[in-house]
Amino acid sequence: MYKTLGVILVVLGLAGLAWGGFTYTTRDTLVDIGPVHATWDRAHEVQLPPILGAVALIGGVVLLAVRGRASRPTTS
Repeated sequence: MYKTLGVILVVLGLAGLAWGGFTYTTRDTLVDIGPVHATWDRAHEVQLPPILGAVALIGGVVLLAVRGRASRPTTS
């Protein structure tokens, strides 16, 4: 469970640092009168702060490191 979550956080953190955000498009209806339809495509941009990507990356690495250390057998 921790390993999977750690890998997901590392991938999301790297993607967030590489792209820094994403864009999506919505369609608004301007006119809808009988057979006349007019729409407008509007692009929205969502910026992700680099600190968010860095926190996800560091959190994923920590989860992988802690899980790797906990799964090793102890020698006494």
